[in-house]
Amino acid sequence: MKKKVVVIGAGPAGIMAAISAAEHNKEVVLIDKNDHIGRKLRITGGGRCNITNNCSINEIIEKTLSNGKFLYNSLNKFSNINLINFIESNGCKLKVEHKGKVFPVSDKSDDIINVFSKVLNNNEVILKMNCEVKEVLVSDNKVSGVRLQDNNIIRCDGVVISTGGMSYPHLGSTGDGYRFASDLEHNIVKIRPSLVPINIKEKWIKDLMGISLNSVKITTKISNKKKISSKGDLLFTHYGISGPAVLEHSAYLSQYSEILESTIHLDLLPNYNQEELEQIFHQESQFNGSKLVKTVLTDLLPKNLCSKLLDLLNIDEYIKLGQLSKKDRNKIINTIKSLTLTTNGFRHIKEAIVTSGGISVKEIDSKTMESKLMKGLYFAGEVIDIDALTGGYNLQIAFSTGYVAGINV
Repeated sequence: MKKKVVVIGAGPAGIMAAISAAEHNKEVVLIDKNDHIGRKLRITGGGRCNITNNCSINEIIEKTLSNGKFLYNSLNKFSNINLINFIESNGCKLKVEHKGKVFPVSDKSDDIINVFSKVLNNNEVILKMNCEVKEVLVSDNKVSGVRLQDNNIIRCDGVVISTGGMSYPHLGSTGDGYRFASDLEHNIVKIRPSLVPINIKEKWIKDLMGISLNSVKITTKISNKKKISSKGDLLFTHYGISGPAVLEHSAYLSQYSEILESTIHLDLLPNYNQEELEQIFHQESQFNGSKLVKTVLTDLLPKNLCSKLLDLLNIDEYIKLGQLSKKDRNKIINTIKSLTLTTNGFRHIKEAIVTSGGISVKEIDSKTMESKLMKGLYFAGEVIDIDALTGGYNLQIAFSTGYVAGINV
């Protein structure tokens, strides 16, 4: 007689758990509050679906900021190469882009969703959409079923909790998995936003709203000996800063929650060193002393940003190079290389790409994804205290842990 399995949450981890369980001769019921599977998966990569990263397993572990070593077994059981082969063998061609990011050739996340829908259907997984689980039922310290919101009960031999974190709550990630785990006496590591925009205290930041920079280096001093740095695109907003470099920086900062209100430094032109910028000003001054300082700056940075920097430094934006004092020239260069801002915490977790924190890995068997406290209870994906940088790593973690949970449940 087939074992019966309930998977709660039809995101990447839940989908893969349901597929691997069904392929290992189990009767599977996949439950989700949404009307379709993979709602969050559909919006990843700007709707293009950055499904994984074409790198080594060791690099995925290195890019995982919380409990990366816990993933060693899962990633070796179902690697990024296994995932790529699985998707392509089911009719969706993939491509590798900048920094190893993997996308469907079509640039359509729907094509990825269609692959999983087809495989779920072929494996006769029972889908219960628009359905909410109220609690996980236990008998003799072993999972025995789930109670639905309408009080109907589904009896089963095992349950996989793959409900995601707290980010994107409008897509169904509302922390249900933490409640289920907590009710069953599991410890929940403090929930924090990660890969999230950063609020800035300085009021003038709103004047830069909409300005974007292609390459910025962000640095925060953690202690006398430790600094964290991120480099990439940055966007100024009405509340602070966003963009890929900022999201990555927030992931590092979230590991040091005590410094959320801290000083950060923006190198607006990391591809120029101090001496090179001094040389630019010196040469321009020699050949055309009547040229406006603002004109020199706008060859390097957006016009509105240049105006604001000069305003902050109390330097007339219409001053000519020949009139600029050495002191003011140094002030401009120093500000470009280290614009100082004060963080005012992160944006709300509902704006985060992923959730940091979750069910403690100390209470999960990394070889099977089964709870060490409750027989028949398994966890997969973002609900666990694991989070990584952007680039397809978080999705790979979800698929790998979901695959292992599905095999073993």
